[in-house]
Amino acid sequence: MKKKNKQAAEEESWGKFFRDVLVMFLVFVSIYYVVFSFFLANEVVSGPSMQPTFEDGDRLIAVRHFTPKRNDVVIIKAPDQANAMYIKRVIGLPGDTVQSKNDVLYINGKKTDQQYLNNKYKKADHLAGVYYTSNFKVKLKKNQYWVMGDHRDVSKDSRYFGPIKRSNILSKVVLRYWPVTQISSDFY
Repeated sequence: MKKKNKQAAEEESWGKFFRDVLVMFLVFVSIYYVVFSFFLANEVVSGPSMQPTFEDGDRLIAVRHFTPKRNDVVIIKAPDQANAMYIKRVIGLPGDTVQSKNDVLYINGKKTDQQYLNNKYKKADHLAGVYYTSNFKVKLKKNQYWVMGDHRDVSKDSRYFGPIKRSNILSKVVLRYWPVTQISSDFY
């Protein structure tokens, strides 16, 4: 009789253990789902448009609720391709006049440093009249943002599809966690 009671107690103990593990697992999965559905986004870089800041295959964490600021790296709804997203840098804010002339960026008439462009991909030849960033000038309206990739030669950005609305900006990149050797949260 004692043997049966001991065996029943052990089975009940293992059953309780597995039930507790299952409940904890479901709680963690639910928390993960809520956090990554409403507050954070887990993204993978696809393509070269943000080189060298981000390479193809980099994995990122982005926040969904934020106020866009100049130089933020953001994930946007592709305005020219259904169900696609692009990663770009915010260059111009609502009301700004953004101009690129001879590879110099001006925001509201003031020369703006673009330290993130000092990279191996910049092959401009000013003597031959070839510039890394094509010349343009645009005045942004209310609720319009100007976004561009850091690898200007290959980036499909606002120079191609024009300004974007705030509603097209989905999230702001706050962390690169893969590759592990490149973990960072500073993107310029």
